[in-house]
Amino acid sequence: MSNNIDIPNNFYLPHNFLAEKIILSHLVINAQSADTILCSLPVEAFYFKNHQIVYEAIRQLYKTNSSINLLLLLTFLKDNGLLEKIGGIKVLNNCIVEIPQSTNLNDYIQLIYEKFLRRNIIKLGYQAINSAYITNIPLEKVISNLEFQIFNLTNHTNQSKLKTSAELLHNVFLDLKQKTVTNSSSGLLTGFTDLDFMTQGLQNSDLIIVAGRPSMGKTAFSLQIALNIVKSTELPVIFFSLEMSKEQLTYRLLGNQTEINHQKLKTASLSKQNWQQIIKCIRTFSYFPFFIDDTPNLKLTDMRSKIRKIVFEQNKIGLIVIDYLQLMEISLENGESRVQELSQITRSLKTIAREFDIPVIALSQLSRNVESRVNKRPILSDLRESGSIEQDADIVLMLYRDNYYNSIPTTESTAEVIIAKHRNGPTGTVSLDFNPQLTKFTDFKG
Repeated sequence: MSNNIDIPNNFYLPHNFLAEKIILSHLVINAQSADTILCSLPVEAFYFKNHQIVYEAIRQLYKTNSSINLLLLLTFLKDNGLLEKIGGIKVLNNCIVEIPQSTNLNDYIQLIYEKFLRRNIIKLGYQAINSAYITNIPLEKVISNLEFQIFNLTNHTNQSKLKTSAELLHNVFLDLKQKTVTNSSSGLLTGFTDLDFMTQGLQNSDLIIVAGRPSMGKTAFSLQIALNIVKSTELPVIFFSLEMSKEQLTYRLLGNQTEINHQKLKTASLSKQNWQQIIKCIRTFSYFPFFIDDTPNLKLTDMRSKIRKIVFEQNKIGLIVIDYLQLMEISLENGESRVQELSQITRSLKTIAREFDIPVIALSQLSRNVESRVNKRPILSDLRESGSIEQDADIVLMLYRDNYYNSIPTTESTAEVIIAKHRNGPTGTVSLDFNPQLTKFTDFKG
């Protein structure tokens, strides 16, 4: 967070002088505490400048020395012209007079860190006020920057810590025990039984690519998964539709859930029973946190901002779907090609999946190479424009329908979901039933 913020002179900011002294004493007197403290507190967490200088000196010493004592610290400060800056030996001694108790170490760390976060909140408040007065900065940029900093603050309260193998194995053991008791998978279930058996659901932080030729059913398949997840978990789902308008997608949703033919919905040729089905569907989905965004030429910065907004409002998020990858944009620099741009987009989507700890589904077109082969089932090399799609993805699902190429008129056909890549599990093919009139996928009945 920027330090160039106009806060009134002599304005009191939250801090705890005694806790800061005790932490510095721990570092000099109790060498075993260094790992815990240095990994938990940044320099800025200390309020007083003298304490910041001493803490940073200890950090530098720790990089080259297995143990730290008062003599080493004094020498380092003197050699680097820092001893006078903190007020001399007397001030240094004053920082180390407290005799700490190791049992309360985490409490002192938490106290200092909490005061640090409160100071940042106050600074952010003044930054918001100052930014609002600067009219030559676009309002969208001001709001986006504030959203980003608020999100970073919320993330600060859940800092990830380095864990020992014993802690990790214990967590895995508890996870396995829970799965045994509840007989549940580890991820979000797609609602397709055979696919969930193969993947164990969609895992947090995974990037899942759903690929296929145009009109193969990518949107319908991903929409079905999104609807199944929001209904079964009530977790917020965001569907970024770059190709279809939100109205078109809503018609798809209605057709999917009511099983009313799309032609009937478009022409409003509806029976009394159809109206009852629609009203029931609207009432049901009014309570589900299902969000549709149809912003064309969506940029990654805009997507991040919208995701942060939903997280801020809902306190959680379950799944993100992007339809589709090749319609996303990112600013090109130094004459970068479209392939390089797609590579940057897929890397960023994987980062988003990890940052928000959620699965991200991104739809992708396949190249025309499929059409020139006798066997038109897609393979990984058919992914269009970027080899990094395959590299960054944790799972690649490819859709194939034989009827698509044979043009056989039928009310139902068999679709194949080819698991072409699965970073943490098996690959293979799952069969589903597909109804072209409803554009709806269901479990294969055989």
